Amino acid sequence: MTGHKDIGDGVGVEGGPVGVGPVGRRSRVLKAAGLTLAGLLVLGVGTAGWAYWHLNQNIKSVDINSALGDDRPAKAVVTPSAPASASASPLPSGALNILVLGSDSRSGKANAKLGGGDSSGARSDTAMVVHIDEGRTRATVVSIPRDTLVTRPACPTSSGGTTAVAYNAMFNSAYAIGGPVCAVKTVESLTDVRMDHYIEIDFSGFAALVDALGGVTVTTDEDIDDDKSHLHLTAGEHHLDGTKALALARTRHGIGDGSDLGRIGLQQKLVKALLGQISSAGLLTDPAKLYSVANAVTGSLTTDTGLDSLGELMKLGQSLKSLSSDEVTTVMMPVVTAPSDHNRVIANEPEASDLWASLKY
Repeated sequence: MTGHKDIGDGVGVEGGPVGVGPVGRRSRVLKAAGLTLAGLLVLGVGTAGWAYWHLNQNIKSVDINSALGDDRPAKAVVTPSAPASASASPLPSGALNILVLGSDSRSGKANAKLGGGDSSGARSDTAMVVHIDEGRTRATVVSIPRDTLVTRPACPTSSGGTTAVAYNAMFNSAYAIGGPVCAVKTVESLTDVRMDHYIEIDFSGFAALVDALGGVTVTTDEDIDDDKSHLHLTAGEHHLDGTKALALARTRHGIGDGSDLGRIGLQQKLVKALLGQISSAGLLTDPAKLYSVANAVTGSLTTDTGLDSLGELMKLGQSLKSLSSDEVTTVMMPVVTAPSDHNRVIANEPEASDLWASLKY
């Protein structure tokens, strides 16, 4: 019709403008609000997708199972739990043994600064076998002194060869000479226990984790005065940031007889305090803090290929939701002074073998 436009063009059938009244204004406001909400939803989904991708990309992994093959302790047969409903995926509930290493790598500026030295290469500064009981409501953490003399088995190398067997070798030399694969191989040779998973975190990752959690509170039984780790604390309760918590985990010259054994006691206190802090941090109700913690952890994490995705790590974490710090027992592998060197230790038998046997499935 001549002189008339479609209503969708904003002009009425008599040629006058529409939408100038309250109804028209409200329509435009609602349309704008809808577009804004849609934009925020798209942005939110995109941000969440990027965050997931970023955290996933953070994680480094090593295919330990392929490298070691079948020449290792037998893997337990795990019966999967029944799902709570037809649509729910069952969370794993079987017993697990996880080798957790703290690496003293100086690679990268952050690690070099925190390492406090110019050492090349890397060693397993801290080694713990974490045994999680069937049902995943209790756990035992066994520390292995890095000064322990062991028989280091032949380990496969990335170039396709193998390292030589070494007798009376320092335990932490396994990681230095053959990385995660040789560390796992040596622990399994020492314990005759299959390591189901491997987790490694370096200096900067540990410090960043503590800072992301808002620090950690620990109580020391004696004064600590260690210039090498730059830690000076009086006996008592202290709230530590990441740098000081790392110094506490590494200190050895300012306590006891200056050996690795005194340091292990502090590391075990720190582990339990961190578990308590994680439980009370309210991560599930604070997405920003959850992301900060996840970014700190994954940014300095190396795992076996069974834990090398955010989904697998989340599933492991969810399966441990009923495990409280009160149900975590910390012990050290029984050792005695090595006859060949009073600065080294060896496994105290049969106590050590009895301990490892108790962690079998």
